[in-house]
Amino acid sequence: MAKKYPKSEAINSVENSNEPAFIAWGDSDASRAEAMKESAGSLSEYTVVERADATRRYTLDYSDLDRNTSGRPGLTKSDYYYFRPGEATPVRQKQIIQRAEDIYQRVGLVKNVIDLMGDFASQGVRLVHKNKRIERFYRKWFKKIRGKDRSERFLNNLYKTGNVVINRQTGKLNLKITNELYKSIAAPDLIIDKLEPNIEKREIPWRYTFIDPVVVDVVAGPIASFIQQKLYEISLPASIRKAILAPKTDIEKQIIASLPETIVQAAKQKRGYALDPNKTLVFHYKKDDWQSWAYPMIYAIMDDITVIEKLKLADMSALDGAISNLRIFKLGSLEHKIAPTKAATSKLAQILGNNVGGGTMDLIWGPDIELLESKTNVHQFLGEGKYIPHLNSVYAGLGIPPTLTGTYGAAGTTNNFISLKTLTQRLQYGRDILTEFWDNEIAIVQKAMGFRYPAKVEFDKMDLSNEDAEKSLLIQLADRNLISDELLQSRFGFDPDMEKSRLTRENKDKKNNRMVPKAGPWHDPEIENSLKKIVLQGGSVSPSQVGLELDKKKPGEKNALEIKQELVVPKMGGPMSSAPLGPQLSGQPNQGRPKNSKDSEPRKTKKFAPQTGASLSIWANNTQDKISNIINPIILDFYNKKNLRSLSHEENKELEKIKTKILFSLDPFDEITQDKILGKLNDINDQKILATTDQYSVWLNQLKVDLNSELSIDNIKQAKSSFYTHINS
Repeated sequence: MAKKYPKSEAINSVENSNEPAFIAWGDSDASRAEAMKESAGSLSEYTVVERADATRRYTLDYSDLDRNTSGRPGLTKSDYYYFRPGEATPVRQKQIIQRAEDIYQRVGLVKNVIDLMGDFASQGVRLVHKNKRIERFYRKWFKKIRGKDRSERFLNNLYKTGNVVINRQTGKLNLKITNELYKSIAAPDLIIDKLEPNIEKREIPWRYTFIDPVVVDVVAGPIASFIQQKLYEISLPASIRKAILAPKTDIEKQIIASLPETIVQAAKQKRGYALDPNKTLVFHYKKDDWQSWAYPMIYAIMDDITVIEKLKLADMSALDGAISNLRIFKLGSLEHKIAPTKAATSKLAQILGNNVGGGTMDLIWGPDIELLESKTNVHQFLGEGKYIPHLNSVYAGLGIPPTLTGTYGAAGTTNNFISLKTLTQRLQYGRDILTEFWDNEIAIVQKAMGFRYPAKVEFDKMDLSNEDAEKSLLIQLADRNLISDELLQSRFGFDPDMEKSRLTRENKDKKNNRMVPKAGPWHDPEIENSLKKIVLQGGSVSPSQVGLELDKKKPGEKNALEIKQELVVPKMGGPMSSAPLGPQLSGQPNQGRPKNSKDSEPRKTKKFAPQTGASLSIWANNTQDKISNIINPIILDFYNKKNLRSLSHEENKELEKIKTKILFSLDPFDEITQDKILGKLNDINDQKILATTDQYSVWLNQLKVDLNSELSIDNIKQAKSSFYTHINS
């Protein structure tokens, strides 16, 4: 490379010089030596390329200390990362979690996959309950606490760092806010007199805050693996401790004054801030018992991500040199015995230095100059081929099958089904942990608000297989009674108990005409009209009885029944009989009473005798009302309840059993008084009464089976009267 002079120096040293540009030599050795000596002066115009010395002064295994021993030490990752500490994969858990967070924020591929898994696993999360009104309360509470957003953040942190630390903040609801959350609930299912520890009435979770697991430590470290309830504390960084102890502005002083005293004391004593164990929830992704924290899912692909980043840097460097060419100007010719002098070399360097831009350069020179131009092949290094193995490793480590990526070897994958199952199982594992978290919070709400049953968490169905074919097969198996409806509902992602309650409620609404009947091949929406059609065809009712108004017949017009009655039955061996078609009586002709004959003696007067069963059934119905009016206030006072709705299921069941025993202990048509009913309370445990009551229970259950439906209160009352009439008639 020619040495570049400033323009003024080049003019003084070249243009104003009378030095020759070239020198030649003859055939003698003396002339050639003189020419080489003269040309050697131009070496000062060339620059020297300095190169870095990459030789290691010593090896890590000290195999080069003995010069007489020749050996090649093995290259390990520790040797490689010794000179590249910034690329080394961390080994401590907190550093691994921090690196995983950094990779998630910087690498778009990882961020996109983690976000997709979090969104997909939390899709359709909702709360359901058997009671519609209580379900409305749960769903409003779930919306107030931003349950969908908290669920997505929960799964995102679980897949990203492998550890989720949540701080729960509760809120005490006043009666006004409570009524707004469930306005249509007349009364709770039960009254709570005693709650579990740390759960107060109407104090429910109201806010959830996620804490970075990097700043959270397990108290006692590995020793905490031997205890069930672990304690956690936040390690305050030096910058936060300094800000707490030495605030600079008035705003910082106000904020510090509002901090809990425990945080201020922790900053002064340079120790961790202990988290409340009752309001701190920690969840892990596939953590072993002996580990304090779980390893992130990204930890297994950190090396591949490092290689991909280095390949990107290599591509960027290659792009810088992709259009770089090297040109060499050769002055003189050994073949023609011409050597350049210092003047010629300096002149050419000046011309090239003044024409560094693009475009055509006109160069006038002689007697000999040669231009050599070399091109680089660095563009061949650019391309996607070198990324394929590492990208496949990243996708495999994250659980994403090549089938879903669309590139990078997806066509050659033979175990796509197993890859898809790996992804679905990983998403289902996150759902299970999220469900465990919400079940615990729902139980707190249930106990604080006094609900009988807790709500349940539901998600949208997650299936990456041939969903249509699988569901069609399940429906066909259920139609053939080869699988239960409960299994079918569970495979479709619905809770069987919840669906049973919903079906029962809908059937009651349809029966009471509060819901439109279902139409279809198995359900007749016009059931009433169908029944009218059947009874009309049978001839048991007239058209006017079913609300059908007919026009008058035209003179001489006959219907099908009239035409049928005019038909005659042929006799044996004779012409057609004129007798109308009707039921044929048994016996021979003329064996009955003679035609137009009168009674020979007066007929007996028919006596009317009313059925005792009907009157006894009516008496039993009225008696049940009188027994209820006498016994109900006594039972409510005994259980200290305000009304019958306040009774629990078991208490209500016991009340009905007492009234049933009293009815069965009474004689038919007895006079009912309060003293007589109260006196029967001492006789209801008689063996005969107990046997009759057990017989009634069996009979009532069989009646439910025969009707294939549950009985209402009025149905049970009528059934009880019928049974009493049966055993006493």
